[in-house]
Amino acid sequence: MSSAFSHPSPISRLRADVQGMHAYAIQPSAGFIKLDAMENHHRLPLELQRALGERLGALAINRYPATRIDDLKAALARHAQVPQGCSLMLGNGSDELISLLALAVAKPLGASVALGEPATILAPVPGFVMYAMSAQFQALPFVGVDLLPNFELDVPAMLAAIAKHRPAVTYLACPNNPTANLWPAKDVDAVIAACAEAGGICVIDEAYTPFACESYANRMTQHSHVLVMRTMSKFGLAGVRIGYMFGPSALVDQIDKLRPPYNISVLNAECAIFALEHEPIYAEQAKTIRADRAALMQGLQQIVNLQAFPSQANMILVRVSGESTEPHGNADAAFAHLKSQKILVKNVSRIHPLLHNCLRLTVGSAEENAAMLAALARLPNP
Repeated sequence: MSSAFSHPSPISRLRADVQGMHAYAIQPSAGFIKLDAMENHHRLPLELQRALGERLGALAINRYPATRIDDLKAALARHAQVPQGCSLMLGNGSDELISLLALAVAKPLGASVALGEPATILAPVPGFVMYAMSAQFQALPFVGVDLLPNFELDVPAMLAAIAKHRPAVTYLACPNNPTANLWPAKDVDAVIAACAEAGGICVIDEAYTPFACESYANRMTQHSHVLVMRTMSKFGLAGVRIGYMFGPSALVDQIDKLRPPYNISVLNAECAIFALEHEPIYAEQAKTIRADRAALMQGLQQIVNLQAFPSQANMILVRVSGESTEPHGNADAAFAHLKSQKILVKNVSRIHPLLHNCLRLTVGSAEENAAMLAALARLPNP
């Protein structure tokens, strides 16, 4: 009798590039001040926790999600002020929406594509990693266009890349992650116009809009190729996993065909509806975070070995200076020092050359920010 292990490994059937990937790493955070994932640190007041618990306990979790999902869509449409003639679709976080967009533009092998074959995904870099990963998952080319050293859009380079590659989807994160800055309206409008000329979709990713001074969502009413993507994670529901995308109905309704029929659970939907019913509480939380961001920025600017970059999100990008001759030595030493003080941040220094020696700091509570500032002020020389 032959051993089962003498047969070819089923892993050999998996794509080689998938086998070569690294899984998305999440740092263990028990016992740490957790400032690595741009989460809203506020918890619901106890009376609202009890009220939500009662509502969740009464749900028919033996049934598939039904019309309550439509109630959530309607509530989000009111919250986002989605105009008539536009549609809204839900995703299990923004990550699923990004994956569905890549799936929607991926063409069958050997298909004739008038606007370029295969379809290309394009975005400024450094940027949100899922834009490139979604392209890779669908075996699509990804074109990253470097930002300027100050993390502003290199508009001529963006326009040239769009004209050359004619991307099916171009992403603009406003504000950007991990750099936290919001690009000027004139630069965003120039990219939107270039995407129209190339016949592609332009997605304005406004994940951090609760903390930004401006939204570009009104562009979707002026252009048939513009979609706006947001998430309830930064609203204060990172654990609930609700992303949403809205734009011209003719476009959104086509992409929505690819959405799994039950991608949002009844529990998640009810949590989101409950939060939207108490929207003023979350608006006040965002206001507090913006104020704490300003105080944190002021504190960071007093630390000699740090350069803090402007932020319109609930995070601040900092560059660590020092004596290390290693490419990432200063950031690595600062990250390790903070971790030794039980403070978790994100070391982004290896993501892109423009981020050399950079850490991304989430804006926490006033007490958490004070602890982080005190630890950063004690940074040893690398």
